[in-house]
Amino acid sequence: MKSNFKDTLKPKRMTCQISSIKPIYLLLGLLVLSGFTHLWNAVGFPDVFFDEGVYMRRAMHVLEGLGPQEAYFHDHPFFGQIFLASYLAAVGFPNSLHPSASASSVATLYLAPRILMGLLAVVDTFLIYKIAENRYGTKVALISSLFFAVMPITWLVRRILLDSILLPFLLLSILLALNSKNSSHKNLMVLLSGICMGIAIFTKIPAFAMIPLVAGLVYFYNGKSLKLVALWMLPVVLMPMLWPLQSIEAGQFNLWIGDVLGQTQRHSAGLTYMLYSFLNMDPVLFVLGTAGIIFCISRRDYFILMWVVPFLLFLLAIGYNQYFYSIPILPVFCISASVMIARTIGCIKREKLGKSLPYVVLGIGAFGLASTMLIITTDMTSSEFQAASFVLQHVRDDDSKTTILASPTYSWIFNDVFHRQNVFLDYSLVLWQKITTPHVLLVVGPHYMIDIGRGNLSQLDNDSKLIASFDGNVQKYDLALYPYTNLKVNYEGSHIEIKEK
Repeated sequence: MKSNFKDTLKPKRMTCQISSIKPIYLLLGLLVLSGFTHLWNAVGFPDVFFDEGVYMRRAMHVLEGLGPQEAYFHDHPFFGQIFLASYLAAVGFPNSLHPSASASSVATLYLAPRILMGLLAVVDTFLIYKIAENRYGTKVALISSLFFAVMPITWLVRRILLDSILLPFLLLSILLALNSKNSSHKNLMVLLSGICMGIAIFTKIPAFAMIPLVAGLVYFYNGKSLKLVALWMLPVVLMPMLWPLQSIEAGQFNLWIGDVLGQTQRHSAGLTYMLYSFLNMDPVLFVLGTAGIIFCISRRDYFILMWVVPFLLFLLAIGYNQYFYSIPILPVFCISASVMIARTIGCIKREKLGKSLPYVVLGIGAFGLASTMLIITTDMTSSEFQAASFVLQHVRDDDSKTTILASPTYSWIFNDVFHRQNVFLDYSLVLWQKITTPHVLLVVGPHYMIDIGRGNLSQLDNDSKLIASFDGNVQKYDLALYPYTNLKVNYEGSHIEIKEK
C-alpha cells in the first residue's frame, strides 16, 4: 500500500517478542545506568569549558537579583540562566557549600550545577524511552534509551550548556504531541507541548528548527486540525518574544539587534566540523545512527526525517557550529539506530538469527559502556581548580590594587562567590575597558591563547611575568586512540599560567 505523510506519523510497533523481563524493570535499570554514566565523577570530567563559566556567571547575575539579562551581551535568550539560578537558589548555592579558597572547595562550586545536568540526562533517557515506545513500541524504546544511557557521545550533556537544558523540554514537547492523539484532554496536551517548545526556543533559538516536526505531529495526529496547530503555535511564538521585549524595556534594543546579528555572522569550520567531531567521539553511534536515519527515511518515516533534516539544514545555513551543537539530535540517532536494528533482525525468519537481537544490542551496549567508563573516570579539571585556588590565595579580598583578568570559567567564582575586587568578567573586556589598578593578575589558559591575536592581549601577556603554572592530565592520553579521542575537546585545563604585571 502506498505510504503518505499521515501514515508515517502513526506509531509503528515491532512484532518481535519482548523479553521475559518486564519492561518497567528494564527501564528502571536503564535509568540507574544513565544516572551512573552522567553523574559519576561529574566534577572531574569533562573539563570546565569556557561557555560553562559564561552561563554560571549569568545564573549568578539572576541569583543576586540583578535581572534576567546582563547588560553588555545579548547572544542567547535568558531562560537558561533563570532555570539554572532557580535550581541554585533551591539548594542554597553557594552559601550551603561553605566555599573556601582550597581547590577541593572550588570544585564543589561546579559540582552542584553539574549534578543538575546529570539529572536532566536521566530525564532525557526516560523521555526518549516514552517517545520511542509511543512511536515504535517497547523493544525500540528499550534499545534507544540504552544507547542514550551508555554511548560515549552523550557525555556532552554533562556540561552546563543551554543545549543540555533545552533538550528535556524539546523531548517533552514531542512526547506531549504524540500523546495528544488519544487524550481526552487534547487541547491541554497540545498547549503544554507548545509551552515546552516555547521554553526550548526561549533557551536557545536554534531549537526553532524542530517546529516542523512537532507542528506536524499536532496536525496529523489530530485530524489535520489547524485550530490545534494555532493553539500550539501560540506559546511557541509568544514565549521567545519575551527576549526582545525585555531588551526594549531595558533600553537596549539596538544592542540586542547588534548582538543577534553578530551571532549569525560568526565563523567556524561549519557543519562538517560538528559531524566529524561526532564521528571522532562516537563512531559506533554515528555510523549506526546515520544508517538508521537513511533506513527510516527510505521507509518514508517522516518522524525521523523532520527531526533531523531541518535542524541540520539550519546549522548548514548559519555556518557556525561547535561540537556540542549535536545535542538536540543525539536522541534521533539513538532512536533511528534502534529502529534499523530491531526491524532488520526482526525480519530474519530463521529462528536462531531472529532471536539474536538481545545479543546484538547487549554487545553494542557493553562496548559503549566500557568506552564511556574509560573517559568519565579521567580527571580533566584539577589544574583548573588549582589555578582558581592559587588566584584566590594570592589576591586577598581586601586587595584593591590588583585587577584580575580571567576567562568566565574563573571570573564568576572570583567575583560572585568570593567577592574579589576589580574582576573583569571576561579577559576580553580589556579591549574596551581601562585597567585602573597598578597591578594585574592574568590567568592565561588555552582559550586566552586562541584570542591572543586580538587587540592588546598579546602585549599584556608579554609584559607579565610568570608566577605559577598548572598542567592538566589530558596530555597523559593518546588522543588519537579511541575512546580518548573524546578528550580532544577537553583541553581547557591542559596548561594554565598565572602571570603578574
